[in-house]
Amino acid sequence: MNHRSDNSKNPNTGSRETLLNHDPTEISKQPAGQKSEPEPTSTNATIERRQFLEHHLKGSPTDLESYMELAQLYRDENRPADARRVLQQAVQVFPDDETVLWELEEAVLARSLQQYREVLEISKKLESPEMDRELDRSASDWACRRIEVCEARLERNPELHNLRLALGEALLDAGHHQNAIDAVTALLKEDTFSASASYLQGKCQLELGQNHDAMRSFRSVALRRAVPATPSLKRAALKLLALTAERIGAPRTLDLYKEQLKELESGTTSGS
Repeated sequence: MNHRSDNSKNPNTGSRETLLNHDPTEISKQPAGQKSEPEPTSTNATIERRQFLEHHLKGSPTDLESYMELAQLYRDENRPADARRVLQQAVQVFPDDETVLWELEEAVLARSLQQYREVLEISKKLESPEMDRELDRSASDWACRRIEVCEARLERNPELHNLRLALGEALLDAGHHQNAIDAVTALLKEDTFSASASYLQGKCQLELGQNHDAMRSFRSVALRRAVPATPSLKRAALKLLALTAERIGAPRTLDLYKEQLKELESGTTSGS
């Protein structure tokens, strides 16, 4: 039950997308060796353009458009490490340019995501303690890079409240459960984010062994009336309520949540 907020759009830079809410584990649902996307190919024209821009920037290190074009060419070729290198050079010249900073952060995320996906793919073919450690390391790096990017963007613009939810999700993935709760506390009073924030808070509370607090958080998601949660989020909350009720030995409460879940599933099926 990996419910992530929709942080794919950056409200501070128009409709540009971000990798912050991307789920790299989607690849684990595919058969070994099957690629989720075709590998990008480089045409002769693209290679020549890249070579020209690399040479051009050595003599014209203040050409912002060329930095951005070159970085995008590398991103289109699935070479985020090279895009990151180019954008790091651009930041040295344009340290306060929001677009350059944003694209550099996206390149950093893309490289971490690429490495995580590569390890996930290998782990499906090769099971070993060493592979498990490498998978844990890649997952940790992905979480840490998201934390760094969220914190940097929030420092530049504290009004980007959707990033607080993305930060909380990254902190949860990193195992920093209390910090994740702290990150989303302010969102509990925001209608747009309160359901997702309550759900994330509940998951963290479960990890901290705070079963009764977690159930209160999940109930605030499942039983919301003023601004109802989405069916998928409500379903996830009810499932965790049922699991927690069973764990703590509350059969009557368990039956209640099972019945509510059954009603929700029935309504969702009939309405589809």
